Amino acid sequence: MQLLDPSNRADPYPVYERIRESGPLLLPEAHLAVFSRFRDCDDVLRHPDSASDGTKSTMVQRRMAEGEVVRPLGTPGFLFLDPPDHTRLRRLVSKAFVPKVVKALEPDITAMVDDMLDRVADAGRLDVISDLAYPLPVAVICRLLGVPLEDEPKFSRASAVLAQALDPFITVTGEMPDNVDERLQAGDWLRGYLRELIDLRRSAPRDDLISGLIAAEEAGDQLTEDEIVATCNLLLIAGHETTVNLIANAMLAMLRQPGQWTALANDPSRVAAVVEETMRHDPPVQLAMRIAGEDLTIGSTRLAKGDTMMMLLAAAHRDPEAFDRPDVFDPDRDGIRHLGFGKGPHFCLGAPLARLEASVALRAVTARFPGATIGGEPVYKPNLTLRGMESLPVTL
Repeated sequence: MQLLDPSNRADPYPVYERIRESGPLLLPEAHLAVFSRFRDCDDVLRHPDSASDGTKSTMVQRRMAEGEVVRPLGTPGFLFLDPPDHTRLRRLVSKAFVPKVVKALEPDITAMVDDMLDRVADAGRLDVISDLAYPLPVAVICRLLGVPLEDEPKFSRASAVLAQALDPFITVTGEMPDNVDERLQAGDWLRGYLRELIDLRRSAPRDDLISGLIAAEEAGDQLTEDEIVATCNLLLIAGHETTVNLIANAMLAMLRQPGQWTALANDPSRVAAVVEETMRHDPPVQLAMRIAGEDLTIGSTRLAKGDTMMMLLAAAHRDPEAFDRPDVFDPDRDGIRHLGFGKGPHFCLGAPLARLEASVALRAVTARFPGATIGGEPVYKPNLTLRGMESLPVTL
């Protein structure tokens, strides 16, 4: 399937267009339906019988019946759970991401961004990823969780390998990816690292999320150590990989239309529209998966309980039935909407934080370097689901 071909990462949108024009793609032997139109994807995300627990899928149930261990790393993050466990875990974590708490981070985020831009100003060039888009979200999520920033080099590789595990390779091909052992090793290492950190926070609590989750567990809130580890693991990966892509994709879109870069430099109030249009035009999360918890119908497609539903969100965001001039990056379009943060009970917990980090970074870099231009072609990682760049050189 062309979706999985890494050579399409730089511009997957022609492939998405061909899939979308053909309507829902049905693969009965894999019990899989691929949706790429906005209305269908929106319906799946909102449907009360859409499940997030992958073990409810017919194909996974078959693998389990054959004796396969489908969760070799143990308890998954709450993103991959359904109520009541999802509700309980999300409620405990959500306190760290309410708007008031996130807003209080703005002065620190602003200072971090200013410091990063100071470091590249004299050089006259910037790599968007390594100099800004990556270190900022990593520093913020480490601070929130209570992960020492000096340990970042240790977990950055593990995080990158585990992000690839979100790609639907097994779902589409029915086969294991080549680097499955590497992913297991990375997952074991990261969970072991988090267990050691939890032990440290038990003996010396701090004002951070790990300490808060331990306190909830010890207060009898039914939070096990495995759940704490899984939650921190999820937030550490999801909490920075996606925001890196958001910041970088927005900068690339504006640099490719220099008028947009200049417009934001001259009017910082445009930044919210720039962020939302980036979420639509080139979303950090390109696809999402759900399982039919019961027999259900999406549009004209009937699905049996246990069928897997893949939503190509990036394709849906360029659906001409939903958007005028869908391929054009236009922060001035009326009523920008997208599915990039999800819908319903799984709406992205970190959306306020991602929006804040991106807004601060984009306002600052355009104001500081209003004449910036692209210094070379972007290089993309092989990831499909969390599609993003490895590097993007910019001349300041």
